[in-house]
Amino acid sequence: MRTTRGRKRSRFARAAVAVLSAALLVSGCSGSEDTRTAAARPSPTRPAWNTHPASIASLGDSITRGFDACSVLKDCPEVSWATGTEVDSLARRLLPSPQTSSWNYARTGARMADLPDQMRQAVAQRPQLVTVLLGANDACRRDVADMTPVASFRADFERSLGELRRALPRTQVYVAGVPDLMRLWSEGRKSMIGKQVWRLGSVCPSMLGDADATDEAAVARRAQVDRRVGEYNTVLREVCARDALCRFDGTVHGYGFTGQELSKWDWFHPSPRGQVELAGLAYRTITSTEPPKA
Repeated sequence: MRTTRGRKRSRFARAAVAVLSAALLVSGCSGSEDTRTAAARPSPTRPAWNTHPASIASLGDSITRGFDACSVLKDCPEVSWATGTEVDSLARRLLPSPQTSSWNYARTGARMADLPDQMRQAVAQRPQLVTVLLGANDACRRDVADMTPVASFRADFERSLGELRRALPRTQVYVAGVPDLMRLWSEGRKSMIGKQVWRLGSVCPSMLGDADATDEAAVARRAQVDRRVGEYNTVLREVCARDALCRFDGTVHGYGFTGQELSKWDWFHPSPRGQVELAGLAYRTITSTEPPKA
């Protein structure tokens, strides 16, 4: 009897081992297959950037409107860096027919708070590319205390991109950095005419007011404006970086405008020659196969 029971226990043990081995084999194969399947799945990729979009809507302020480029205190959109028809603008470089496939919704005096409304106008045209050059007026206030808070600047920019993405998920965005206002002050103050215009207080008083003053208060005021411009550019870069079809161009801030590239009426806004330089910066960023380095 002990021998029979021993043989039975042995058979039971072998059977249990066989069942356990089969279970482990099945589970092991299943896990291996899941791993191979997961590895074979394509990973999400960044949407392809179109280096030659077929239509452009341009948003922004007086720079994009060509203010003071042709005559004093007037817009001159025909020489706009973005959509101008009388200079080698971005639209003329990219589009076969700029007159029918580009739109300029910029407004002289506009601040970032105005971008959502401009964006809605752009969305109605369903452009393949939207350009944004905005922010100088947020820093150019009567007093530094009136400059747009960075949080508000960010909220309005994020809201604008959000509205675009909900309506046109495949439209590309080119965002130019806010120009270097300190550099413009340094260059423009070389002109007696420019400084006389600045004394009227209508052109960026927070930076250009008392242009020749070098006392501690004046230096601190300009430094505060310069820091705020830097903070605005950080916002533009960070928010744009989260959008796969947005390119931020920091070279606009870094570009050193000379006297010939500034308006002969206010020595602050770009002249037609300066507008062409801006167009060149934008064109290089937009037609590059690789996004600009952060």
